[in-house]
This record gives sequence, structure tokens and C-alpha cells, in this order.
Amino acid sequence: MSAKVYVALRVRASRERAFAAFVGEIGSWWQPNALFQTTPRAPGRLAFEPGEGGRLTETLPNGKIFEIGRILTWSPPEALVFSWRQANFPPDLVTEVEVRFETVGSETRVSIEHRGFDRVPADSVARHGFPDQLLGLRLAEWWRELLIRLKDNAR
Repeated sequence: MSAKVYVALRVRASRERAFAAFVGEIGSWWQPNALFQTTPRAPGRLAFEPGEGGRLTETLPNGKIFEIGRILTWSPPEALVFSWRQANFPPDLVTEVEVRFETVGSETRVSIEHRGFDRVPADSVARHGFPDQLLGLRLAEWWRELLIRLKDNAR
């Protein structure tokens, strides 16, 4: 698998609005899929704690909180970088997600680069038995679906 997956989509909103929707409303637009869910339990609600060092968490229906990652770069409204791990990752493994917000006319290009899945061991359940190229394709498809949901939410 390539060391990264890159997906971008234009949103009919300012950078400020797109950033606010991504961070402040992630619980409304983010949806797990069968391959890339943070925990094997019923999906919970995602939320960011704003600012560098803040957490990205998923609060499960039973109230338990799973820490997905930490904010590594907090630069509103231009960029956000955070670590990402799924419960089925080996304990010492994290990947990284970089989100950029660029003005393009009256719209904002939201781009996501998810890197580090190449570090997930070949026999890990997180790979779902997929060879590298197919795993990358599935990861890109999932992020694209999420960006479409963000696009609808950010208006």
C-alpha cells in the first residue's frame, strides 16, 4: 500500500465554516463503515477537544469513551493534523490524518491525507485480508463518503 491516501472535495462554504463543521460537528457527519470503524461495538459519537494536544474521542452508547487520537497540529482555519487508531490496531500503532482547508473562489477545498496504514502488519485484522492496493482504495472510498457528508453538513 502507498504510504498515504489522499482525497479532496470542494465545499460551498468559507474555510472558517468548513473547519468549524469538520471539527465542531464531526459527531453529525462522521459515520463508520464495516471496514474502518474505531471500535467493534455499536457506533458512538465522535468529538474533538479543540486545540493542540486535544483528543479525538468516540463516546459509545454505554458511556465508555475510546480515544482515537490526539491533535498534533491545530491551525484554524487552514489545517488540522491528528493521530488515528482503531481498536483493532496493534497497541503501539497509530496512523495520521492531515486535513487542509483551501479557498477556491467562493468554495473551500477540503483535502484529507491519511498516512501510516502501510505500518499496519500484513496479518492484522485491521487490514481485513486486503492486499495493499485494495486496502488503500477502500480507505480512500471511505474518506470520500465522509467528505460528501461533511459537504452536505457545512452549508
